[in-house]
Amino acid sequence: MSKKRKKEMESTNDGSRAITKFKFSDFVIMLVLVILCLTCVLPFIHLGAKSLSADTYVVAKKVFLWPKGFTTTAYKAVFEDGRLVYSFGYSVVLTAIFTLLGMVVCTCAAYPLSRRRLKGRNVLSFVLMVPMYFSAGLIPTYVLMNDLNLIDNMWGLILPLIFSPYNMLIMKSFLQSSIPDTLEEAAFLDGATNFQVLGKVVLPLSKPIIATLSLFYAVGRWNSYADAKYYIRLKEKFKPIQLLLSEMVSTASEASSTAFEAVVNIATPEVLQAAAIMFVTIPIICVYPFVQKYFVKGVMIGAVKG
Repeated sequence: MSKKRKKEMESTNDGSRAITKFKFSDFVIMLVLVILCLTCVLPFIHLGAKSLSADTYVVAKKVFLWPKGFTTTAYKAVFEDGRLVYSFGYSVVLTAIFTLLGMVVCTCAAYPLSRRRLKGRNVLSFVLMVPMYFSAGLIPTYVLMNDLNLIDNMWGLILPLIFSPYNMLIMKSFLQSSIPDTLEEAAFLDGATNFQVLGKVVLPLSKPIIATLSLFYAVGRWNSYADAKYYIRLKEKFKPIQLLLSEMVSTASEASSTAFEAVVNIATPEVLQAAAIMFVTIPIICVYPFVQKYFVKGVMIGAVKG
């Protein structure tokens, strides 16, 4: 083998040849991706800088991406305010219950519909998918919630949304493509029941999709505030943290209202808003890395037609 050929093979193995193929189109794509990433990251960094800055710098609009007059006064105010802390704990419990029940309902719907032995499964799938495209509207839904005594009730934020046709379709597609019928047949031959097959065969092999859909449920419930705004009217203890945050951000003077009298004298409304937003956003950011490895796989599964 000639020295020139040998040198070319070595350059191919160490990846240096790929660099020579870098085109202008690749640069444009990378530039667009960087800009898109910055549009997501920079606002978050800006809020973090404001929440850690002194009031005078924030009011003077001198804080951009780095804190000035570093202080944690706003965060101390958030933790000292019992209403915000209680609402945060309540939202954690609400999200946990919602995610657990949502996954139970989703699994119980998707598993039978993914099995060929279920008669009429196409008709049932169609019926369950109808709510994904059509709804009665806000006013009929509110009247129904009122008739069921779910207004000003924690369960009014849980029960109506625990069944998600979209999530059910993703899990159904996963089970059809990843759990062969032969595994179930072997379990049935050993005397297993349907619930034993589900608990001991199907669910252990479905960890990626369970983690992905759990993330969907948890993030959706944690970030949602519209339903709470409609259905939680009188009882303050049932308001999730996102609804309180919405009330704070909606107007610049909200922090000076009676709801935030305990903290308004400690930090300005703008700094307090930034600290509250960080206080609400950080938990989701901390949870996401632990399920990220399942996230892409679960999303790709959803692209497979069931």
